[in-house]
Amino acid sequence: MEVIIRPTTETATELTAQLIAEKVKQKPSLCLGLATGCTMEKVYDKLANKHQKGLDFSLIRTYNLDEYIGLSPENPNSYRYYMNKHLFNRINVNLCNTHLPLGTAEDLELECKLYEESIKNSGGIDLQLLGIGRSGHIGFNEPLSALSSRTRDKALTPVTVAQNSPLFDPPESMPKRAFTMGVGTILEAEQVIMLVTGKEKAEILAKAVEGPITSMISATALQLHSNCTVIVDEAAAANLQGTDYYRWIFENEPKWEPYR
Repeated sequence: MEVIIRPTTETATELTAQLIAEKVKQKPSLCLGLATGCTMEKVYDKLANKHQKGLDFSLIRTYNLDEYIGLSPENPNSYRYYMNKHLFNRINVNLCNTHLPLGTAEDLELECKLYEESIKNSGGIDLQLLGIGRSGHIGFNEPLSALSSRTRDKALTPVTVAQNSPLFDPPESMPKRAFTMGVGTILEAEQVIMLVTGKEKAEILAKAVEGPITSMISATALQLHSNCTVIVDEAAAANLQGTDYYRWIFENEPKWEPYR
């Protein structure tokens, strides 16, 4: 795992978008794992702008981390609606190549099995983009998620409901269960980038990257990944112990030179 500290949310977000864009250029048929949330909106804005300047997404394939159970793709609070709005409808991706679990699926177990099979049949995820929840979850892998878990339906914690329900009208209409890629599914991605910004994430970020590996904080499993980059702003880095070393890495590792 590498932790890269950038001065501001803007520079952290720009670096994340640059790294994704470079992967798309290197492999036009990239299989890209995607996340949602306010932090990701800024990344998707930048990717849409890069598309306007010529970045081609026509051959990429995408798989999202999660989707609320019970919401149709047309529901404004569904993650399919979010992805269409913030990214897919703004770039030249083939919508047939964009994948999320179907929130209205009748057979939940079958939907999870088919999602896993689809990822496998696509050759696996080349680059997985992640955020982190306030309980330390990646995707909707809430506390006590097995580190070997696969795509499944998951009950959401009160912390997650409190964090996300203000986006619903009324708040109590927020679903209490969701589909999520498993921790094991995420760890099989060839490369992982986790973007974390804001002082409200500082405490959980420090536990995730510097604390012990535990199923209580699913993001700690990323310590096991051989190609994981965690990009943070100064506010999110406030509780980290190794900040001098993390800054040294960015300033001295040759691979980061194009981004300095």
